[in-house]
Amino acid sequence: MAGWNPADAPRVMGGIGASPGIAIGPVHVLAAAEISVPDEPEPLTSGADRLHRALAATGGQLRALADDTERRLGKADAGIFSAQGELIADTDLITLACQLMVEGHGVAFAWNAAVERMAGRLAALGNPVLAARAADLRDVGRRVLAQIDPALKSGHDLPDVPCILIAPDLAPSDTAGLDPARVIGLATAQGGPTSHTAILARTLGIPAAVAGGPGLLGLPNHTVAILDGTTGRLYLDPSEADIASAESWRARQREQAEAEARERARPAETRDGHRIAIGANVNNPEQVPLALDQGAEGVGLMRTEFLFLERGDTPGEDDQYATYSGMLKALAGRPLIVRTLDIGGDKQVAHLHLPREENPFLGVRGARLLLRRPDLMEPQLRALYRAAKDHVPAGAPRGKDAPLSIMMPMITSVPEVLRLREICEAIRREIGAPEVPLGIMIEVPAAAIQADVLARHCDFFSIGTNDLTQYTLAIDRQNTELAPEADSLHPAVLRLIRMTCEGAARHGRFVGVCGGIAGDPFGACLLAGLGVHELSMTPRDLPGVKARLRAADSAELKALAAQACAQEDAAAVRALDTLETGERA
Repeated sequence: MAGWNPADAPRVMGGIGASPGIAIGPVHVLAAAEISVPDEPEPLTSGADRLHRALAATGGQLRALADDTERRLGKADAGIFSAQGELIADTDLITLACQLMVEGHGVAFAWNAAVERMAGRLAALGNPVLAARAADLRDVGRRVLAQIDPALKSGHDLPDVPCILIAPDLAPSDTAGLDPARVIGLATAQGGPTSHTAILARTLGIPAAVAGGPGLLGLPNHTVAILDGTTGRLYLDPSEADIASAESWRARQREQAEAEARERARPAETRDGHRIAIGANVNNPEQVPLALDQGAEGVGLMRTEFLFLERGDTPGEDDQYATYSGMLKALAGRPLIVRTLDIGGDKQVAHLHLPREENPFLGVRGARLLLRRPDLMEPQLRALYRAAKDHVPAGAPRGKDAPLSIMMPMITSVPEVLRLREICEAIRREIGAPEVPLGIMIEVPAAAIQADVLARHCDFFSIGTNDLTQYTLAIDRQNTELAPEADSLHPAVLRLIRMTCEGAARHGRFVGVCGGIAGDPFGACLLAGLGVHELSMTPRDLPGVKARLRAADSAELKALAAQACAQEDAAAVRALDTLETGERA
């Protein structure tokens, strides 16, 4: 499999890779920080004053932390702490704390109970983005608690020697404050690869694994281990030979990454001249400069749900127009593919008050929700077409080079596409905007199997491999116990991708991939061999993918993809990476 593999047989604990790289050193386990908050009632006036002062002081702390983080790590990561400042300004949270004080509870107890109640509601929605927000709320809630009563301050003591830090989970502010010279690796029992903790670990360059399970917390301190943040595996008590092997692998990876970074501006063109378009997955205009710097040729996926998830109310048409205009300006004519609101399933938005479903992944999500909620869809489409009118010149290119394209999520049928096109066209005519390509996400087997029919009615496809894998293999992609089995390189998933490309080719449509395997160099090779025209990924993956494609020949990629589709399971497909890498070496 990808990543480092031991020659001997050390004990291994598996998790989910969250930040790539190898860390070698002793583990240090942090105990869960359980705080007992006493209930000491006091007059409401003095309690409210203490809470007000604590909130103001914490706001100042967060502004300082945001400034420091922006200086060290960049504006995007600093935004985590700006968002935390908005969390403690939430009127519902403050009102709940005051209600509890009116009922006779002390200010510290009331604040802590209000935070836990609100965080519990967010976490219970089963959405990884909202679960991260719940962790943020608890994190900033601790800061306010320490301001109310300094005796309630919580913190972590780290050893003086560099270590692989093991924890139940880490709050974003704890992660941002880690010194990479002392914490050389991070493994958490809980959490997910999209959490703020994981994002910050990647920014800091600290190898990290998440969702390793409670067994991690029982490890003795000072146990020597090798952490592979690519595979999410923690190898315990490795032999001297394996340590030497891991050190050598790490050195080679560092040299390779430096070489790839130097060449990141070059296109992803195979040795025989076949070019693959390369884009980045982003959420907002502020992320565009980094993506372009890393070698992106445009944005292959703008996730507009984050405009809704990262605020406490529904953004209006003007707010959305400003964001889409900002994206087009930042890209200066480069391609931008905007996915309309993709809500439902694992992405719930509390302020939309959507009905709770027994099985949300098989319920009203994506296009199904948009067609049922014109109050959500129409302002977004109006904002997009207004942006197109102001920023897309007449005679702009179509296809994968279009400066703006719109795609619809979770399509399962032709009638959905026809109805959505009808709505888009009516809004476009009303605004007087130019035509822009309208595409669909291929995320369910029904869409892949009917790709030849769907391609008659849309301009392009974008394959979401994470959801396609989930629906093909019947594995909830948020289930940490089954995570290793939810492999997008399963032959069944690859065959559906091949079927999608073949269906698109019959009508001359281009196919992109914006799911996880587009950012895996081996996965990118398979996708190119299957007939995919454009790959979009997180910016940090761009140099490695482009380098791997430049080293290949298109005929070799087609043969490799055919071989992968003929395998019996994902493990056999991944074994082809070892063979292919060995042959190139």
